[in-house]
Amino acid sequence: MKFGVRLIEYLGPAQELLRLAVLAESAGVDSVWFPHDTFMRNTWVLTSAAATLTHRVQLGAVGVNPYTMDPCEIATYAATLDELTGGRCILGIGMHTQKMVEWTGRDASNYLQCTREAVHMVRALLRGDVVRFEGQCFRWTDQCYLRFKPLRADIPIYVSAFGADFHELSGEIGDGAQPMITPSASAGLMVGAIQRGIERANRDRSRFTVSGCGWLSVSAERAAAAERMRHMVAYFGPYLEASALATIGLEHADFAQIKRLTDQGDHSGARALVTDDMLKLGIVGTPADVVRQIEDLAAVGVDEVGLGGPLGPDPQAAIELLGRHVIPHFRR
Repeated sequence: MKFGVRLIEYLGPAQELLRLAVLAESAGVDSVWFPHDTFMRNTWVLTSAAATLTHRVQLGAVGVNPYTMDPCEIATYAATLDELTGGRCILGIGMHTQKMVEWTGRDASNYLQCTREAVHMVRALLRGDVVRFEGQCFRWTDQCYLRFKPLRADIPIYVSAFGADFHELSGEIGDGAQPMITPSASAGLMVGAIQRGIERANRDRSRFTVSGCGWLSVSAERAAAAERMRHMVAYFGPYLEASALATIGLEHADFAQIKRLTDQGDHSGARALVTDDMLKLGIVGTPADVVRQIEDLAAVGVDEVGLGGPLGPDPQAAIELLGRHVIPHFRR
């Protein structure tokens, strides 16, 4: 099992996110990811700054959508970051919800075709090809090629996806997949769909990485970890896949009042309505609890966990707990 940490902007300002990235490297994680979310802190700036502060971990962006970020920009970003880090760039293309893109007035309903074309075009640019392209979503001329040689032509591209069809596509075209395993009980559904895509493309599963994106709240005190997860569940729970919610006996209707309160700005009221069952959306508890939940993920075919969300009541302490108790368990 490999370990990644996703540093969402709710953990603090840019300097704090970078401090946590350095701490995560010291704790032994394999990768540090910054989400590419609309109207939130810029992942290009954060990964570039992290490149100068770290030495070993892979660095990348989760869910770079090809609507607000054109494939030509994605490719030049990845190639430049790879050069800056000496070959440590990793790249997630796609999205975990189309809603954030549609805030900008763009129609993201063709995300399957758009992602397929974007991954193809980015790979071709990194290889040094002239990418004259006539697709359904993108049309490029013969002037579309990189004006510099990338350090690597094979920067790993993970597909950040949601829904069965999108997960299948990630298995078909990605070097890895980044499904949201919220709750972790839904991971088997995601892995099954990804596997169908791998088989459809006649690919080697051993060369593919299923990197499950989960929410983490770990603490020496189980109750404190649970309390810290409530905000994450209240804010994002209403947007999760119905099939995923069903694996823990929930449906979107269970979040209706929570969403109304959140939309009204009553975040404390929304958190108060989060039930114990809803807390199962995340990986929550003491280090021993977290180990058991990650073992369950490994058993259904998750190769890597990308741990994000609140991380814990104290993010620094949470990362240190991962480094002292959770990661060493799996290294053994």
